[in-house]
Formats: sequence, structure tokens, C-alpha cells
Amino acid sequence: MSYREGHHFSIAKHNYSGHAGVDFNKISGEELKELWLETVQNGMHGLCFSMYEDGQKPGDVITVAQVQRRIQIIKPYTKWVRSFSCIEGNEHIPKIAKEHGLKTLVGAWLGDDLEMNETEIAALIALGKEGYVDIAAVGNEVLYRNELSKEQLLGYIKRVKEALPNIEVGYVDAYYEFTQHPEIVDATDVILSNCYPYWEGCPMEYALNHMQQMYGQAVDAARGKKVIITETGWPSQGSSLKGAISNAENAMKYFINSQVWSAKDGIELFYFSSFDESWKVGAEGDVGAYWGLWDKHENLKF
Repeated sequence: MSYREGHHFSIAKHNYSGHAGVDFNKISGEELKELWLETVQNGMHGLCFSMYEDGQKPGDVITVAQVQRRIQIIKPYTKWVRSFSCIEGNEHIPKIAKEHGLKTLVGAWLGDDLEMNETEIAALIALGKEGYVDIAAVGNEVLYRNELSKEQLLGYIKRVKEALPNIEVGYVDAYYEFTQHPEIVDATDVILSNCYPYWEGCPMEYALNHMQQMYGQAVDAARGKKVIITETGWPSQGSSLKGAISNAENAMKYFINSQVWSAKDGIELFYFSSFDESWKVGAEGDVGAYWGLWDKHENLKF
């Protein structure tokens, strides 16, 4: 997800009382690092899996050994792993995650290449039938990117639901897309919502409450179906966006607040992301490379 004109944080629209999270004013820089590390070590519901090392990018075929190494690194800290594709080595992620006792949210990456979509859908169905999929995500932000029509997307969702009747099937997109497309809500078993205060230029002091508002909008749109936050995070460096400042301090604060809130309120949340990935500097700009809890060398950042 990246900046979208017309969707930005407005202080006048929100009530922050009781939703500011931890009072960081009373915490020193060293204490903040200690609290961040303690929060990581306490574990989390889910992590988005970062696939690519330096010099790699989508389209490159990734080995079993590389996936195995990175799954072993994150295994002690998470219950679930989210993957974004089912080909080019991404199919190893749910298989290896299951070997290590982790649960899997497995995505088929869809776009405007219809032939590639067929390959992804077939691979997702195969992984599901082999027992490697706990939740199937049919597409990620294709409506946000305007790469498929709603009717095309609904067709893919229907095919996966028919092929995998015993697996929950959803679609991942920005929280507000489910308000705009109730037919997607009707067609899916679970609502998979991306919530990024950063990409709406929200200052850190209001970020937790703004994420709660995003989640609340998705819950309203879901009409009783379960909502999972499939992505949220904050970059640790790079260019800033409006009032959203990209730095290590804010990345630590946002992670801590998101984990405390989700644990306290029983929200299923996948943090974005596990490792920094250098290739993610295209549409997102320089901040794209700095969303990980681990750096690109696979070391915890703070």
C-alpha cells in the first residue's frame, strides 16, 4: 500500500481520548528500545513474510533454503505467517511454516496479467488441497491498484471457494475498499483489511487511534464477519509523509502500541513486516525498504 490522494488523516475528525496508547513521554530512548525488544520477544499474532534478500525482487525464484532460514528466524515470535504469492518460491513459505508449527494466511497475487493469475489461483488451490493453507487470500489490493474489475475479482474468489470448501477465503485490501464494495464482503468468509495510519500522513501521537478508526470502519463494512488486520506498520527511516515521520523512534512506538492494543482487545493483526527489503523502493519511495522488524541482514533492528 502507498499514498492515495483523498485519503489522509484529519485531526478534526477523530476523538483520541483513551486511545493514545503507551505514554512515551515518560520513557527514555534506551527504555524505549528495551520495551520494543520485550514486545517483540513476547510474540505476536502474525507477521507478513519478507521474501527477498538484497539484489532480489519479485520474479526471482527463491530457494527452499532461503525460506527455511527466514522462517526459523521469525518462528519464536509469531503464531501465523502471511505470504503474498504462490509461485516463484513463495509456495515454500506455507509448507515450511507448517513444518515449524505455524499457521498460514496464504495469498494468490493477482494483477492485470490474466495468464499469471491463472497460475497463481491454481497454485493456491493446490496448496489448500495439500493442507498448507489455514486462510486463503485471493488477491491483494487489486481494487486499490485498479488492476482488476470487481466482477473479475469475484470470479476468482468464487473459484477458490468452490475448490476449497473447508478453508476460510478472503480478499486483502485497504480498509475503506470494503465499504465501497459490499459485494466483496458478501462473497468472502473473512475480511482482510490493511490499515496504515502512516500512508494517510497521520502524526504518531494519533496513529493508534487512527488505526482503531480504520479497523472500526472495516468492522462496520463486514456486517458481522470476522475482520483481520492483514497489514499495518511504520517505516524506521526514509522520507516522511505529511505529519507521519519516518524514524526509528516512531517505528518502535507504533509497533509497541499496535501489539498492546491488538492483544488487549483480541484483534488478529499481521505486522508488516518481518525483514527490510531493498527492492521495495518503487511506488513507495525510499521508505519502502525500511518496514521490517529485522534489517536486511536479518538482525533485529533495535
